[in-house]
Amino acid sequence: MGQGIPLAAHGPSKAPLFRPLAWLRPKYLLFGFIGLMLVYVLKHDESFLVDAKDPEWQHIQIFRWWLLPHALAGACALVLGPMQFSDRLRLRFVKLHHIVGYIYVTCALIAAPLGAYIQHFNERQGDAPSFTIETMFQGGFWMITTCVALAFILKGKIQQHRQWMIRSFGTGPLIFLEVRVIGGITGWEKLGSHTNETIVWACTASSILIADLVIQAEEFYRLRSSRAKAQRKSELRNEMIKVST
Repeated sequence: MGQGIPLAAHGPSKAPLFRPLAWLRPKYLLFGFIGLMLVYVLKHDESFLVDAKDPEWQHIQIFRWWLLPHALAGACALVLGPMQFSDRLRLRFVKLHHIVGYIYVTCALIAAPLGAYIQHFNERQGDAPSFTIETMFQGGFWMITTCVALAFILKGKIQQHRQWMIRSFGTGPLIFLEVRVIGGITGWEKLGSHTNETIVWACTASSILIADLVIQAEEFYRLRSSRAKAQRKSELRNEMIKVST
């Protein structure tokens, strides 16, 4: 009795309830938010790149040749960083994942010290030496977290590597976006160099905390997801037992 009833009509019926919410994973929401910030920064802060008459060109004149490799390396890190958190890319294209990772590390080790050196140039235009010190701290955080992430993956410790890569991205490219978005939306960027420095200090000081909150949110999601999958398997097994009897 019951042998003619298709199994598809039983246990799997509850599975789709979880699938529509898959995009609500913390990392997907975070990357979506980062994308919005990037669009805002490109329009609000970097639009001078397509306007030769913008006064920003005069501001960067004295350090333009240092800014070029800094900007290129920073842009690559900003674009390539999120790719390292793609499970599909890591599993399907292992070699590409490794190449992108090494490029990211190289970019971080180039952009971070050059950023501090460029900020030192800005002292000639009125910025306080404390701003340079802050940039050195931020660059140091970025390089240290990146090197720790690299050390863990070289030892085969994938979980720790992922966690430190999140911290690396949070102390580097993410601060670049946060500072400009906060200053632009609030209008604080117009209050002078000291206010901008305070914003950067605040973003740098909170970067590790924010990264760890993201790590914990992702771990919570993974735990909840694994429990849901185990429950569905258990329900399916029970349904199969009922059908077979």
